[in-house]
Amino acid sequence: MYTLERATNYIRTNSNQVKDDYRHHYHIMAPIGWINDPNGFIYYRGEYHLFYQYYPYKAEWGPMHWGHAKSKDLINWETAPVALAPDQTYDKDGCFSGTAIEKDGEMYLMYTGHIMGEKDEDIRQVQCIAVSSDGINFEKVQQNPVIAENNLPKNANPQDFRDPKVIKKGEFYYSLIASKAEYGGGQILLYKSRDLLDWVFVSVMLKGEEGEGIMWECPDLFSLDGKDVLIISVEGLPKQGIKFPNTHSVISIIGKMDWEEGTFHKEKTEELDYGLDFYAPQTITDNKHRRIMISWMQMWGRNIPTETENHGWAGAMTLPRELSIKNNHIYQSPIAEIKNYYKNKQSINNIRLKDDSKEFIELSGEVYALELNLNTKMGKRFELEVRSNEEERTLIAYDCDSDLLELNRKSSGVEIVGKEDEHVHKRAVYCDSERGKLNLEIFIDKASIEVFINKGKFTMTSTIYPKKKADKLKIAAEGDIEIVSLDKWDIEV
Repeated sequence: MYTLERATNYIRTNSNQVKDDYRHHYHIMAPIGWINDPNGFIYYRGEYHLFYQYYPYKAEWGPMHWGHAKSKDLINWETAPVALAPDQTYDKDGCFSGTAIEKDGEMYLMYTGHIMGEKDEDIRQVQCIAVSSDGINFEKVQQNPVIAENNLPKNANPQDFRDPKVIKKGEFYYSLIASKAEYGGGQILLYKSRDLLDWVFVSVMLKGEEGEGIMWECPDLFSLDGKDVLIISVEGLPKQGIKFPNTHSVISIIGKMDWEEGTFHKEKTEELDYGLDFYAPQTITDNKHRRIMISWMQMWGRNIPTETENHGWAGAMTLPRELSIKNNHIYQSPIAEIKNYYKNKQSINNIRLKDDSKEFIELSGEVYALELNLNTKMGKRFELEVRSNEEERTLIAYDCDSDLLELNRKSSGVEIVGKEDEHVHKRAVYCDSERGKLNLEIFIDKASIEVFINKGKFTMTSTIYPKKKADKLKIAAEGDIEIVSLDKWDIEV
């Protein structure tokens, strides 16, 4: 039987056994065990709270709990007690993903209760509520489950009905819930309530079309810069050129939400991150009126070295990002608070490389931020090696003619392979650069790299696991490349 007490005791007595070789310095992790989706992201009583899908007992997926971390600045996180354990009949096989909302000074968590059956068709997923007066200790309400199979429309599959996102709109609370349609494909169902306990079905808010994946997960809806944005995590989205090669993908849909009809009208759909490890993002608006997003920095269907090599933990979250919309496109900027932890700035300006390469010994490191401004007008190809040693490297390569930027971890260290038809070791994106100018902000941690391209117009997020010390930085150029500026900071949290 899983209980909060059992989880707390296990974490307290075993977390000191975790190996720290790949433990991050400024990304959220659990003290021990497995994490996946961020849950219940909320700004509450002067602190940011982030919950997450959690199995403390092994570095692999298991009956889901809700782990919990809190922070005053989105960078320095404190581990809080486990918030939910699968300890009731309606959630006995997992407290799956959901969100948090404040009501009358209390924090409400809405999550999916997962119930296994003898056969796949016997599985049931239902929606549940837990309440806290302090943001730490939660009680599940007697009315659970508050949305169950009898609340489903006819075309929805009760086996795949999960990940509620709760939004307050006027006098009503709305819940967006991901669902699999009866004959396959994803859809978002919309429910409403006055008190978060009694819910009524409103509509199928958006239904997937052929070629839009086999199941949608983790919906998020918000208004930003005069637009409505729907974010969906998609299982099995077919590969389209350089897009969507991962087993699961995240898409952003800019459009218009019609609350009268309960339907979302699409205008523009894009992949949200062009890296190898980014899934199930969740957003909030904080007290500074910023739209902030954080995501699971991992991917389903691939080996995770900290699990396979018995480090005792698996999974982390991305650096929080502030979202904005320009020219009907979502930009992502690293959260400003990270700069409060920048140390030991080093700058190099106005260096030209012409069919040459250079190792920057003075810029070596394993945990840092890097910003480059390049003039590539006269160049053919630019290559940046980070976290490198004699045999290993993580490579960022830019083709000046095609404006294609590639992130390649084939030689980063421990090989990561998955269930894709062809192994995916690299990703690429067209940068939409202007006049031969390329801006890159790169965040390196012990087992990750996040690349923000042209002031956050595109991002690429990936995990990396060097087998031995890898701290060198090297730049190579074909043709004539000017490094207008290169700034590097250590990050100390």
